[in-house]
Amino acid sequence: MQAKLATIIQGISRFLLGKEHEIRLAMACLLARGHLLIEDIPGVGKTTMAEAMARVLGLQLRRIQFTSDLLPADILGVSVFDRREQDFAFHPGPIFAQVILADEINRAAPKTQSALLEAMEEGQVTMDGQTRVLPQPFFVIATQNPLHQIGTFPLPESQLDRFLMRIHLGYPDPEAERELLRLADPRKALRACEALIHPEEQQDLQAGVLRVHVADALLDYIQALLHASRDANVYQAGLSPRAGRALLRGSQSWAFLEGRSMVLPEDVQAVLPSITAHRLRPGRDAPDAVLEDPVDFLLRIPLPHP
Repeated sequence: MQAKLATIIQGISRFLLGKEHEIRLAMACLLARGHLLIEDIPGVGKTTMAEAMARVLGLQLRRIQFTSDLLPADILGVSVFDRREQDFAFHPGPIFAQVILADEINRAAPKTQSALLEAMEEGQVTMDGQTRVLPQPFFVIATQNPLHQIGTFPLPESQLDRFLMRIHLGYPDPEAERELLRLADPRKALRACEALIHPEEQQDLQAGVLRVHVADALLDYIQALLHASRDANVYQAGLSPRAGRALLRGSQSWAFLEGRSMVLPEDVQAVLPSITAHRLRPGRDAPDAVLEDPVDFLLRIPLPHP
C-alpha cells in the first residue's frame, strides 16, 4: 500500500510543483473520509490540486462555480413535472459525483453554502421529502478566496466545521516556479493524466486507515487538547466532539501515509494546524501568543503523564 500511496502523491506532484507537504495533507484528508477547504489568493493552484487528485485517483469530478446568484437547486437538483408520466421527475444536480470542486465557495450567499451541509456530513441529499444517497467515495474540495477580497461571504461556523482540514498553498519556491514557467501547457498535460488506481482500491486504502491502532495514551493526549481549547479565557468556543473525531481520523491517516501501524503524538501534531485553525477564534482575554497563532498554544500542551 505504501508504494501505491507514494505513486499517487508523486503523480499529483507533477501538476502541483513544490507542494508535497500540502498534497500529503490533502491525501490524509481524503483517506480519513473528510472534506478539504483550500484558502488562498487566486492563481496559486487550488483548482489544479482538485483536478489532479480526481484524475490521478480515477474519480468522477464535477466543478461548481459558486457565485452570488447561485441557488441551492443549482447544486442539489430540481424536480420537474413530466406531462407524459403525470408526475415530477428529479433531475440531479452536480452534487451527485465522487469529487466535488466547490470553486470560490465564499462567493455564494450563506443560503447556498448551506446546501452542502447534509451532503458533507451524511453523504446524502434530501429533496422533496426523499433522501438520495450520493456516490461513494464522496469528497468535497472547496476553494476559498481571502475574506478581504471583494464579493466574498464568510463561511458560517457550521459550514467550516464540516471541513476536516483547511490548508493554504502559498507561492511556489523559486525552483518550482521556474519549472512551472517552462511548462508549455500545464492544462493540456493535466487533461491527459491517467488514473493510477481504481476507486475500489481507494476504498481499500480508506479501510486501511481504520486499522491503524490508537492507544489509550494517545486518546488521553487528544482529550487534553480538546479540554485546553475549551478554556473560555483563551478561545471564544472550544473544539467540538466532531473536531475531536476529525483530529483522531486525521492522525490515523497521517500515520498510515507514514507507513506506521499505530498513531504517535507526532502524527497528531502534524495534522493539528490544518484541522483546528479554522475552528478556533481567540477569546476576548486571550494571551498575545494566541492572538498571533491560535494553534501554537495547543501545540505546546504537554503529553499527559501515564
